[in-house]
Amino acid sequence: MRPILILGAGRMGGALCAGWQAAGAIAPSDLIIREPFPGADVLALAEAGARLNPPDEILAEAGTVLLAVKPQIWREAVEGISDLLAADAVIVSIAAGVSAADISTAFGGRQVARVMPTTAVAIRQGTASVFAETPEARAAARALFAPVGTVVELAREDLMHAATAVSGSAPAYLYAFVEALEAAGVQAGLPQESAERLARATLTGAAALLAQSGEDPGELRRQVTSPGGTTQAALNVLMGEGGLGPLLDQAVAAAVARSRELGV
Repeated sequence: MRPILILGAGRMGGALCAGWQAAGAIAPSDLIIREPFPGADVLALAEAGARLNPPDEILAEAGTVLLAVKPQIWREAVEGISDLLAADAVIVSIAAGVSAADISTAFGGRQVARVMPTTAVAIRQGTASVFAETPEARAAARALFAPVGTVVELAREDLMHAATAVSGSAPAYLYAFVEALEAAGVQAGLPQESAERLARATLTGAAALLAQSGEDPGELRRQVTSPGGTTQAALNVLMGEGGLGPLLDQAVAAAVARSRELGV
């Protein structure tokens, strides 16, 4: 295979590299990495055969370019790169909110796929929302992300904003929920360590059951909710007026709005 050029190997780029290594999907020797501040994981990849910050002429070898920088600095990060690439290189961008048209223009009209992944790609349990206008770009994105998680293809680019809010940003929602549940456990009288262990193990177990059973989450909720019991009492709060439903509507709407702003 032709090498993959990674522009920016920070948290998400590093997570993806870790997932590829765990899956045995992409060898370090097939990676070209441009990262001005490489961390320990990136340096380890370089020791294993990845080419880190090589001379400019090496970039022309890449068949796929992964744009993995923060959306606020993407223009600065790609300045001058286009002329160094092969004419048929495909760009796969994970820069939230940045349109495929803008990316294509910056890369001299090359084909572009946009992807919104989650950091669980590091353990091959990620999710990747993909939009591309051409089969070649879709195939390039799928080749990168299918080995490390679930790939969902979107029919329209404007759906990327919602996918970002519902998937790309959602791990943080779960972590915030776990934090709040741990704090509530302590408030109810549990020792800190007990509250942490109970909250984390319970939620990861429930998530695993949801994934493995394939059942509707509403059905799983009903299975563990006895009428008039303790769970029902808690759900009356969580699912009541001003509860999780309205809160998540507001949270997703805020994330969608910010995603649109980042693309301007």
